[in-house]
Order: sequence, then structure tokens, then C-alpha cells
Amino acid sequence: MKHPLLAALLTSFLALALLGAAPARAQDKPAEEPPIAERLTVADPYLEMRTGPGRGYPIHHVAARGETIDVLLRFTDWFKVRTVKGHEGWVQRQQLETTLTEAGAVKGFRDVLLDDYLHRRLEAGAAWGQFKSEPMLKIFASYRLSDTINAEATIGQVQGLYSGTDFWHVNLNIEPWSDQRWSPYGGIGFGRMKNVPNLSLVDATTTNANTANATLGLRYYVTDRVVLRVDWTLYTAFIDDNRSSEFRAWTAGLSFFF
Repeated sequence: MKHPLLAALLTSFLALALLGAAPARAQDKPAEEPPIAERLTVADPYLEMRTGPGRGYPIHHVAARGETIDVLLRFTDWFKVRTVKGHEGWVQRQQLETTLTEAGAVKGFRDVLLDDYLHRRLEAGAAWGQFKSEPMLKIFASYRLSDTINAEATIGQVQGLYSGTDFWHVNLNIEPWSDQRWSPYGGIGFGRMKNVPNLSLVDATTTNANTANATLGLRYYVTDRVVLRVDWTLYTAFIDDNRSSEFRAWTAGLSFFF
């Protein structure tokens, strides 16, 4: 080029234009916010918003009646919300139960706390109890097929005074009131057990048997991921074609959702 100074100025101008173009394009489209779990309208005269999830935290903002809030996350019975003006704070569940959904309906306890529970599919846990009069330990995992039906696999061990028993079984459980905090359930299943006598016993032999079982239980929904459960089970062991035995067991334990 015949004019090196003009060429230098043109190059500098193009460089500055390219540097400034990217931010300009980025600013044209605002960053997308994460999806909101729930949008509610304040129905009471006011809604108290605290700085943390507990009554010990101070109230730093009050949302007025008719104001819209977005539910961001949950910690036990406290919910972090944000107003349309950007104020964020924690609100107790009892106050959220008086708010209105976008459809104008009153927000219920089940809608707030149990929707996630009903949509979780995988659950695992452990329980301790007694098999006849002997200590029993079991671990289990289940997959929720629907809101009221789940398939569950269990392995366990009974450590008796004169023998030890290993067992496994697969059950189909029905939980008709799964959307309630206290929820009874029942199930039936099949499996296998192996009884191994102590080596100190004379002429003792290991026994293998197919089993069938029927279970009645009760679940208590503790938090968004933890469930307390107790159950009572009747086992029938088919030792051979002409002989069977019945065993009763109860357990109590905790399970966790994933």
C-alpha cells in the first residue's frame, strides 16, 4: 500500500472494531436464568422473608399481597424465594401454603414437598430387626414403577446362636397413599435362603430353600431425600417337596432417594 500510515490506522481501526464486536453481540442477548421451580402469588397481607432458613435469622424484606415470588430451592421446611424486584429470602412452609399458584389455586403441602419424592425412581436403604428371635440385618434397593408401585430387591443375614442364614428376595410393593407423609404399604415376593449351621454342631448340614414372603410396612417421609420405614414379614421356606417352614421377621431402618 502506498500510504503506510493510512494502512496502520486502518489495521488498528479494524482490530478495535473486531474487539468491540464480540461484547456488543454478547450484550444483545441477555443471559438466560435457570428455570424456576414454582411461581406463586402472595395472598396474605404480607410474606416475611428471612436471611436464612430458620426463625433465628432476621427478617430483611416483606413481600406485599399480590406480589409474585419465585421458589428457588428448599431446605427442610424452609424455601428460598425471589420477588420480581430481585429481593431474595427464606420463607417457612406454613406461609407458602397460603400463597396462590399461577392458576389461582391455593398452594398445598403435598405440591410443595412431595412432588420431588413422587418423581424420584431409585431408593436404597438398610434396616435392622429380628428374624424369629435372632438379630437380622438387611439392605435393599427399589425402583419406582409408578406413583404407587415399586419393585424392590433385598439381601440380608441372620446371625443365630446355632446357625447363620443368608437370604435374598425380590418383592413387588404397593403403596396406595404414597403422597402422604405417613404411608402404609404391602408387598409379596420370592427368593432364596441358605442356612449354615455352626461348625461345632455334629452332623450339621447346610440347608438351601426357595422362599415366598408377604410384607406389611409403614413409611414416614422425613425430608426430601430420607424415609423412615418399619415392616413385618412372613417368610415361607420350601425345604423340600413335602416340608415347609414359616418364619416371622420385623425390621426398622432408613432409606434414601437418588
